[in-house]
Amino acid sequence: MADSIGRRLRAEARRTNERRLIILAGESDSHEQALRSIVEEAALDSQDITLLSQDALLGCERIKPSHSDTLLGQTRDGIVYDASERFDPDVLAHVVGAIAGGGLGILLTPPLDVWPDRRDGFDGTLAVPPFEIEDVTGHFRRRVVATLRAHPGIAIVDTDTGTVERDGLTEPVPRLTKTGPSTPDDCVFPAAAYRRCRTSDQVEALCAFESLREPGRAVVVEADRGRGKSSAAGLAAGSLAAAGRNVLVTAPERRNAAELLERARELQGDLDRERGDGADRDSATGTDGDLPIRIGDGSVRFARPTVAADRAESADVLIVDEAAALPVDVLLTCLDAPGVAFTTTVRGYEGTGRAFEVRFRDRLVESDFEVTERTIDEPIRYAAGDPVEVWLFRALLLDATPATDQLIADATPGCVTYRRLDSAALLEDEHLLREVFGLLVVAHYRTEPSDLARLLDAPNVTVRLLTYEGHVVTVALLAREGDLPADIRADAYEGGRIAGNMIPDVLTSQLRDEAAGIPVGERVMRIATHHAVRDRGLGSRLLAEIAEEFGDDVDWLGTGYGATPPLVDFWRENSYRSVHLSTSRNERSGEHSAIMLKATSPNGRTLLDRHTTWLLDRIEGMLSDPLADLDPDIVRAVLRSIDEPPEFDLSDFEWRVLAGSPHGAGLYDTAPDAFARLALRYLVDAGERSLLSARQERLLVRKTLQGQSCETIARKLGFHSNRECMRALGDTIGTLVDAYGEEVASIERDRFE
Repeated sequence: MADSIGRRLRAEARRTNERRLIILAGESDSHEQALRSIVEEAALDSQDITLLSQDALLGCERIKPSHSDTLLGQTRDGIVYDASERFDPDVLAHVVGAIAGGGLGILLTPPLDVWPDRRDGFDGTLAVPPFEIEDVTGHFRRRVVATLRAHPGIAIVDTDTGTVERDGLTEPVPRLTKTGPSTPDDCVFPAAAYRRCRTSDQVEALCAFESLREPGRAVVVEADRGRGKSSAAGLAAGSLAAAGRNVLVTAPERRNAAELLERARELQGDLDRERGDGADRDSATGTDGDLPIRIGDGSVRFARPTVAADRAESADVLIVDEAAALPVDVLLTCLDAPGVAFTTTVRGYEGTGRAFEVRFRDRLVESDFEVTERTIDEPIRYAAGDPVEVWLFRALLLDATPATDQLIADATPGCVTYRRLDSAALLEDEHLLREVFGLLVVAHYRTEPSDLARLLDAPNVTVRLLTYEGHVVTVALLAREGDLPADIRADAYEGGRIAGNMIPDVLTSQLRDEAAGIPVGERVMRIATHHAVRDRGLGSRLLAEIAEEFGDDVDWLGTGYGATPPLVDFWRENSYRSVHLSTSRNERSGEHSAIMLKATSPNGRTLLDRHTTWLLDRIEGMLSDPLADLDPDIVRAVLRSIDEPPEFDLSDFEWRVLAGSPHGAGLYDTAPDAFARLALRYLVDAGERSLLSARQERLLVRKTLQGQSCETIARKLGFHSNRECMRALGDTIGTLVDAYGEEVASIERDRFE
């Protein structure tokens, strides 16, 4: 019976254009023979199989599981994933996403009954210090096993005994043969482009791209993996080139855009044949300096994201493939193009990317572009309703969503319930788990399958909720950090990393504080409130409950995130104080990260005070060099969130210079450091006392702390001239001299009255 499973499942997969999955469960020494038998029975050609394993179990292409992301954008008739020594959810997602319709996926596992209780290499990544691998729960694999045994299209073979636990056959009823999509009567792009569309959704997406023939237009195409959005973008790129446009294409990596470029080349060939033009064409092959794909009087060229951002203005159209995986600052620069298109994955097999949706969509809508949006739902690589896709989405919660708006619309801080959940409780309540994970997904710019495993298995991770009538309205993901032994702290100080301890790691390795890992804390990894009830104080209510619960158990509460003025103010209003601002941008969010702490014990207070002082000591140097272009509103917010003002001791000479500046008698260049220290003192105090307008505070930041030129400041803050800019600076300093000045400053001011 086991020998026929491969043949029967492959036949059913081909007949339905779906995928099937075979689980070979047993001890690893029994896998190889069973695997070879299945492959032979299924008539899988070795040229069309990829094996992900450390061992050469088959004579076919083999890649290391750690390199599974190379499968993205590819399709294979058969893929084997050896998960017997290390089961990584991200690898599983890559594997399943690359199986073509009519193909088989084969997963090698330990015996299913004992698999959840065994620890492997992936579990080791969840056992962050001071926890051990034995502390990892195994709940995630317990969930995977349950879904494997419940979903159709999945066969399970016990390789130790040779018996079949499930045959995986679905015996579907015959499907009606579908007719291909038709070419629109009023299409502007070449009919050859529309003939290459595989679904009606693709046709509609391609129609949307036609608007890019005119400047000032933007197109957004969203889809799950395998829906053909990149192909539609490639056909559009080729069509625009045929109309004489120079199209620039970018993506996180060149391989991500391979399908897009291939569709453009295919259209080039179609149009050449229609014209009877058999001449060879140059096309891009691998680097930014390659010749473009030339079609008609136009061209299609690929460039890396940073290069494409620099060239955006000179292109007629910029197409950004896999936009959700790019930093927001790069996406914003793409808006310099006369016309721009973004394709983005909603629920990818490598995870769910929301950078585009969470961080960028509003800015696109607010731009001067006229935006057209399309969604592609119908799959192309395999039939709709493919049981393996349905299983994967459930097992990894790729389709998890928050509660519907109407269910929680009346939630307020006074009528919600605070809930403490462990991973076992989440595992037992599918409804609650889906709402929790769904809310985390839509609120964060990127959530990967491994995040679900971390939520369910990591011993340092806990979940806290606010619910309204049983539905999740606000969720926080917490990580226990600190309480680290001396050897780990010493290793971090000497250049090592402390896995899963983000705040102690940064404070120790970057800020040179070897004692930072001694206190214990709870880091708020993520906090999210349902979009339908935001701005009601629910996030603050949840943080207050967390502080009440953990306050006597830890030394500090903390957070690290991509800093924006509203977010910094939110944390400040909840009594968190800034201790660090990164000098480089986060590769995914495109923002500088802030770390903030809230002390809950004397030891926590000592840690907070120490790092607040160090931040104030070094921030002038940071702002004058690596952060010279940082948004001044972020600087203002960070400084407002510091409790204790900096040491402030100016000489009589410096006070005289400052006091004379409103009247032109004190020159800024004479004592710039005095201006910076006065500005820094006020901007920290501004959390309690506000003497200046927002524009004046921005002026202080840009000139006295960031050292920007008057020309730059005048342009960014709307001053008519350099003279007006400096006069405004003098008036601003005069206000601060009145508030902070010593006697010598008052005497100096009186001379000009």
